[in-house]
Amino acid sequence: MDPTWLDLAQVPWAAEPAGLLPARQQMALSLGWHIILACFGVAFPAMILVAHWRGVYRGDEVALGLARRWAKVSGVLFAIGAVSGTVLSFEMGLLWPGLMGPFGDVLGLPFAFEGLSFFVEAIFLGLYLYGWGRIPPKRHLLMLVPMALAGVVGTYCVISVNAWMNMPVGFAIEGGEVVDVDPWAVLFSSGALLQFAHMWVAAYMVVGFVVAGVYAAGMLRGRRDRHHRLGFTLPFVFATVAALVQPLIGHVLGLRIADTQPAKLAAFELATETESPSPLRLGGLLVDGEVRWALDIPRLGSIIARNSFTEPVQGLETIPPADRPPVNVTHVAFQTMVGIGTLLAVAVLVYWFARWRGRDPLANRWTLRAAVAAGPLAVVALEAGWIATEVGRQPWVVYGVLRTEDAAGDNPQVWILLAATATLYALLTVGAVVVLRSMARRWRAGEQDLPSPYGPEAAAAGGGRRADDAS
Repeated sequence: MDPTWLDLAQVPWAAEPAGLLPARQQMALSLGWHIILACFGVAFPAMILVAHWRGVYRGDEVALGLARRWAKVSGVLFAIGAVSGTVLSFEMGLLWPGLMGPFGDVLGLPFAFEGLSFFVEAIFLGLYLYGWGRIPPKRHLLMLVPMALAGVVGTYCVISVNAWMNMPVGFAIEGGEVVDVDPWAVLFSSGALLQFAHMWVAAYMVVGFVVAGVYAAGMLRGRRDRHHRLGFTLPFVFATVAALVQPLIGHVLGLRIADTQPAKLAAFELATETESPSPLRLGGLLVDGEVRWALDIPRLGSIIARNSFTEPVQGLETIPPADRPPVNVTHVAFQTMVGIGTLLAVAVLVYWFARWRGRDPLANRWTLRAAVAAGPLAVVALEAGWIATEVGRQPWVVYGVLRTEDAAGDNPQVWILLAATATLYALLTVGAVVVLRSMARRWRAGEQDLPSPYGPEAAAAGGGRRADDAS
């Protein structure tokens, strides 16, 4: 547990539950690992849908081939995400009994809908994967629609719970008991929609840049056929739109923080004192209560954070020491997210400007190298954003209602669970890399229709007529 946000004279180390530190570490590991897979569940079906649509309605065999390959990759990632998601569902109760005990009725409905969405997505993913050659082309294409919608609905339900942790609604506390529970208020809280929009667009950034980067890497190795160019361009278009829209959504979402979580905003801006107007502070760390190594831009902090030329950012001096988040971690994570997001937005503008001027950016090796780097950078921005959001809410797990230390259990054996979880995720990561590399190697060798581990042969249903051939 990071002591920087605690007044140790008031909250001694002995008061911490034995399960607090391993619970923090395990949630950080699980959420940080699972969120990347969740992005593919949200954004990848839409990209597959566009590729398949081109194949069916425009007779584009290359696009249809991309849809088929991407669907198989999606199946592998979905299977791995199902494991990590199951681990997370058990962790909520095991690691945080002080949260799920009293507030289980409040959070039950969003989690139930998320589970239903997962099963819907799994069903239609299976129908899509095994429908090649068995379902008429246009009907086969429609299998992607509920799959994509289920991913969006499931993500919204999970994000609504996180939004509730930041802005709790839908209950009252009387005599120490949670009463007047309204789980629908959690699903449709004022903070849920904006926070979901921020995550939804981030998913398209991550998946778009990662998938485009894979094909950029192939072109760097000399594979400059139409398959690679279309494989790059299609997800890059999604990533472009997301990269340009995301700063606007983030700005609107950030404007709420001054009223809802002023301590988090102070940490974001590294505002040790309330200043009017407030400067924008680039870089810097808080060392012994003083800001060092920062570049201050006058007035810009008030303009960006408060939409005002004079309205100040509330400083940390107004926040009791026991209620402050870990300032340096929150500040660095926030600026990392914003910095990378700005860099990616500028990069896509430069790319499309070059295209508009009649140049071919993909003929330039530095452009391809930048495209390869954009995928990992988008992932780092995603992780940094979640660190800023979650660490910035500390010391509260439910803001203003329940402290994180009061939600954790007192079982030291949680360390064993952390070790087991880390081992499981390491094995899943290795397995995913091995399987995906094997699939890519076989595709490059000319195997277009990789055999499935089970399921009827295409010839057994439809006389061998394949949907992609029929299109």
